[in-house]
Amino acid sequence: MKVKVIPVLEDNYMYLVIEEITREAVAVDVAVPKRLLEIVGREGVSLTAVLTTHHHWDHARGNPELARLRPGLAVLGADERIFSLTRRLAHGEELRFGAIHVRCLLTPGHTSGHMSYFLWEDDCPDPPALFSGDALSVAGCGSCLEGSAQQMYQSLAELGTLPPETKVFCGHEHTLSNLEFAQKVEPCNDHVRAKLSWVQKRDEDDVPTVPSTLGEERLYNPFLRVAEEPVRKFTGKAVPADVLEALYKERARFEQAGEPRQPQARALLALQWGLLSAAPQE
Repeated sequence: MKVKVIPVLEDNYMYLVIEEITREAVAVDVAVPKRLLEIVGREGVSLTAVLTTHHHWDHARGNPELARLRPGLAVLGADERIFSLTRRLAHGEELRFGAIHVRCLLTPGHTSGHMSYFLWEDDCPDPPALFSGDALSVAGCGSCLEGSAQQMYQSLAELGTLPPETKVFCGHEHTLSNLEFAQKVEPCNDHVRAKLSWVQKRDEDDVPTVPSTLGEERLYNPFLRVAEEPVRKFTGKAVPADVLEALYKERARFEQAGEPRQPQARALLALQWGLLSAAPQE
C-alpha cells in the first residue's frame, strides 16, 4: 500500500491510496479532481472509488466532476449530503480494494455524518493507515460543528482504540498552530516541545507534516489527553467530555488572539509517502 499526499486549496489534503500489486487506487476527500487525475495517470493506476470523510465543500467538492470524468466511479461516505454519493456506508462496515481492507468508523462531532477510514493489508509489515478527515488532526482535532463534546469525545475514543503504530493522515495542515496551542496547554510536555521544533523546521521548508502516528498523538495531542492531569488542570475540569469542551473554547480564544498564518503546502503538487517512509522526528 502506497499513499500519495496531495496538498490542495489553502491547507487541505486529499490522498491517493495505491494497492501496488493490482495497481488499483482509491482516493480520499477529492477537492481538485483534475490534479488527482494527473497523479492517477502518472502512477498508471486504476481509480475505482472515492472515500469521502464528510460533506463539507473542501473535502467533497470534486466528486461531481470526477464522477462525470470517470463514469461508474463509486463515491462512498456516511452522509447523504456528500456530493455525487453512490452508496451510503455504515459504521463498522468493511470494504476491500485488492489486498487493502477498509474499516469504516463513524466519528460524528465535526459533522453528524463524519466517517473515518482505517486501512490495512493482511500479512504486510507496513503499519495500517487512518484517514481521519476533520475528526482528528496532527496535534489537534476539528471543531465540533454538528455534535456535542460528548459525541466528539466518543469519536476520539473510538479512534484511540486503533493500534499505536497506525499512521494518521488528516484533512488539513494545521499542525504548527495546533502544537503552539498544545504548548500552552502543557508547557512542560517534552513531547510537545520536540514535535513543535520539528514542525517549525518543516514549516520553513513548506513541507507537509503528515503522517503522524496514533502513538505519537497520545503523547502531545491535548484532545487525546483529556484524562491527563496537566490537561485537566489547564481546563479546570475533570469529566473527559467537559475537559474536551473547555479545550475547544480555549482553542477558539487562542486562534482569535493569534496572528493569521500563511498556510503550508501551497507550493507542493504532491508528496509521496510510503507508510514506513515518514522522515524521522528529531
